[in-house]
Amino acid sequence: MIVAPRNFVWFFCCLLAAGASFAQTPDYTYRDHHDPDGIGKFYAGREIAQVMGHQGADWLERPEREQEERPDLLLQSLPLHPGEVAADIGAGTGYLSWRMAKIVGDKGRVYCVDIQPEMLELLARKMAEHHTTNFQAVLGTNTDTHLPAHSVDLVLMVDVYHEFDYPYEMMKSIVSALKPGGRVVWVEYRAEDPAVPIKPLHKMSEAQVRKEAALMPLEWVETIETLPRQHVFIFKKK
Repeated sequence: MIVAPRNFVWFFCCLLAAGASFAQTPDYTYRDHHDPDGIGKFYAGREIAQVMGHQGADWLERPEREQEERPDLLLQSLPLHPGEVAADIGAGTGYLSWRMAKIVGDKGRVYCVDIQPEMLELLARKMAEHHTTNFQAVLGTNTDTHLPAHSVDLVLMVDVYHEFDYPYEMMKSIVSALKPGGRVVWVEYRAEDPAVPIKPLHKMSEAQVRKEAALMPLEWVETIETLPRQHVFIFKKK
């Protein structure tokens, strides 16, 4: 490709900006001796937790979850509006997906992303049960959400990010799917609180989330602490 001299500076700056967005490379390390709840792979100083398989899907739909996690408060705190496009990453059985679909309404859409086909089958049943039609199930991989670029207003990750086998690649895919100024929301059990009855590798501290988010072209917006056991972190695409 030939670039005219008068456009060269503009072109060069665009190249720099594009490259700067994902300038970091993942610093994965591996250890033979590690937590039995982890996979022996470390990212940004954190061991990655084992994934909960579809065999544990009943836990996602447990009746006590409404009081333990207060999904009503979580959804109230999301910057999500009618007509917008949202993505539920690690959607599982669709516990939050159908609730999000109600918020965005008929003119909006929810992408329900999971890497387990069995989970997406359970999700389809749950969506049918709630007569939800404004959604699209997406089978992702452990490195790619398979979401369209620049298509999503808000991405929600509830108790799933700490299980990503390839967090750098997944976040790169998520950020690419966001519209300019789009939001990404982490929800994670509080690692700072020993009273939260969750295994340590399945909890995250605010410092750790912000450390890993800083590797992406994301800007911290706010941290919400209204839930009984979980942090809510909201970031905006730069």
